[in-house]
Amino acid sequence: MSPPFPMTRAAGLEALAAFLAGPGAAYAAARNTDRGPGATPTTSALSPYLRRRLLTEDEVARAAQRAFGPAGATAFVSEVFWRTYFKGHLETHPGAWTAYRDGLAAARARLSAEPGLRRTYEQAAAGRTGLDGFDAWASQLTQEGWLHNHARMWFASIWIFTLRLPWELGADLFLRHLLDGDPASNTLSWRWVAGLHTRGKPYRARRDNIRHYTDGRHDPAGLDETAAPLEEAMPPREVPLAPADSPPDGAVALLLHLDDLHPESLPLGPAGVARIGGLLAHAEGAVDQVRAADSAALADALARAEAHFGCPAAPVDDGWAGALPVVTPWAPVGPSAEALPPGCLRVRRSWDSRAWPLATRGFFRLRSAIPDLMGA
Repeated sequence: MSPPFPMTRAAGLEALAAFLAGPGAAYAAARNTDRGPGATPTTSALSPYLRRRLLTEDEVARAAQRAFGPAGATAFVSEVFWRTYFKGHLETHPGAWTAYRDGLAAARARLSAEPGLRRTYEQAAAGRTGLDGFDAWASQLTQEGWLHNHARMWFASIWIFTLRLPWELGADLFLRHLLDGDPASNTLSWRWVAGLHTRGKPYRARRDNIRHYTDGRHDPAGLDETAAPLEEAMPPREVPLAPADSPPDGAVALLLHLDDLHPESLPLGPAGVARIGGLLAHAEGAVDQVRAADSAALADALARAEAHFGCPAAPVDDGWAGALPVVTPWAPVGPSAEALPPGCLRVRRSWDSRAWPLATRGFFRLRSAIPDLMGA
């Protein structure tokens, strides 16, 4: 895998086919091993496409089941549902996103006021800590916009418990650099590592675990493997899942955004799409590589939508929709949702409507329902 990823649906489908024909069969046994840059990945590496829904979770999970059977695809399908879980959990706990944004602002203020903290942060972000493994992952993150999932966990744990840096600064670093940076998965994964998502149960990076799952490439000394989990005064409060809208019967303007770029499969009902617009809302501070990937993905979706619906498609500008009602796929908590114009009718995919209500607590409830959800 050599990032940047070509950000088109066609490239995503090719990547899916290559995974199913090759490393997918060994996914359950090999997925925790990080072979490093330039090596054949042990994961699917489909997340940049899933993050923008150039590929949908539904089609990827079902393709895996067709290729390997329900039993053989269990581990991979479960990982696909982790993405769905995080989105559903953040939708019903939006305070976690607000708290992250507030915590990030406070941490940035500390960087200005505390030279020692600023020095440690700059060394960590630049990969100059002297910690074996961590520095290599920091460099790979900024150069490629990509890290193996296990490396992300190690990195976050070392950032929080060994370097004693605010977790919000690390989450921000990831969101700005990762080509698959997703507000829900990123925010809640960092909270999980810190022991905030599952309270009192942090993920602690261990030297022997890193040595084993990097095939001996990295053997970091000096890790704090016994640090206490982080605490917060008030955990994010659960709120009811907001209801979706039904599209009207007449012609509509379809507004696409970076959280759902497969307009061909949207539940639009009988509505006729007369105009299509594209909304580009990058993560705050996103680096050029991420912004370019976002732009390419949106351009690909607009071209497909124009061909599919037979009407003009272009980036939005003032008055683009005219007098037409604006319909948009549901934008989960994050930059796209915050950038939507008022009055949009938000439609939600069946996959999300069925799974998100099961994501209000831990993952087990949703995981136990996977057979029923996949059978629907």
